[in-house]
Formats: sequence, C-alpha cells, structure tokens
Amino acid sequence: MSDELNENGEQSGSDNRPNKNYKLSKPDNADSSHEGLTFYYSRERRLENAPKEVQDLYKEQKKSRFSIFGTLVADRPRRILFVIIVILCAAIITLTITGYLDPSHTLDGNKIVLSAINVSGETYIKITKTARNDKAYAGAIDIVVSSLKPNEQNDVFAHRIFFTMEKEEVYSFKVPYNEPELLMVLQNEKNTLQLKIKPEKLD
Repeated sequence: MSDELNENGEQSGSDNRPNKNYKLSKPDNADSSHEGLTFYYSRERRLENAPKEVQDLYKEQKKSRFSIFGTLVADRPRRILFVIIVILCAAIITLTITGYLDPSHTLDGNKIVLSAINVSGETYIKITKTARNDKAYAGAIDIVVSSLKPNEQNDVFAHRIFFTMEKEEVYSFKVPYNEPELLMVLQNEKNTLQLKIKPEKLD
C-alpha cells in the first residue's frame, strides 16, 4: 500500500478522503439506540409533514346537531315535498276558516248537520241539532222534502220536529223518495233554510 501509517497509527493519506469530516465510527460512550433520532410526542408535530389525506383523517369534525327542518330541506326533492305540504296545509286552514269544508248549516243560532242514506229504495234522513248559545231557537221546525226530477209532479213530503232547550238533539225520519239528490227546506216562524242533500246508498 502507498499510504504509510503516521505516529498515531492512522494512514497518512486518510486526510485526503472526500468524507473525512464524516465520523466512520461512533464514540464508545455514545448511546447507539438513540443516536441521530428525533422523537415527537405531539400529534400536530407528527402530522405536519404527513400527506393531506392523512391530515384530513385526523381532523376533528364537529358533530352537527339534529335538526328536523334541516332534514326536511336537505335536498331538492325534500324541499319540493316540504313546500307542497305547506301549501296544502295553508289551503286546508283557509277553507276551514271560510266554511267551505264545514258540512253544517245555521238556523236561528242552531248548528244543523244533515245526512241521508238510501236502503232498499227508501231514504232515511238524519238531522243533528247543536245549540250554539243560550239564545238559540227552540220550537217547531217545519220540514219539506221533494224530488229534483223536472218531470215529476209537485208532490212533497212534509214533516215537523221540535227543537227543545237541550244543547244537542238528533232527529230521524223516512221519506218516500229513491232519488240520488233531494231538495229540503227547514222553516220556523222567522227564517228558512233551503238546501240539497245526496243520500248515500247502502245496497
């Protein structure tokens, strides 16, 4: 070999090596298990150089509070359905307030509800009376029922009932008509209530 050992036992040509500042061996007192290692015990510091996908996985997402309204309008179909329901509810409330959906009638402070059924060619009429207040009429009520057929003779069915001071009363009677629609008139000394009734067929 061309290099000779110096007085320290090292090769004289070793100072000319390109990595002469790099320690080829560790000191005897060095801890070989921790040499050159940096330990991080903070999650944030460990994730600083991690890929974005990994960082997103560790991000703490706030849990959203449950909201009924938010569920109803979460997407376009639900929003459309919600709007339709609101419109229908508004229409029903409006019709109820204006009385279009109320089948009852009023006669001198009494609420009158009529119903009729047709059984085996005979029509049975039911009248339910409810007094709205203490000043509601009590006394005789004349009832006239007739057919709506234009070619039929002017024969009518007459009946009389009596309203008492009871708050609610039910009256029923039979008329000799087998028609899909009848004309009915209720009258007392002062007022008259005229209406049409459609019997419900049970056979």
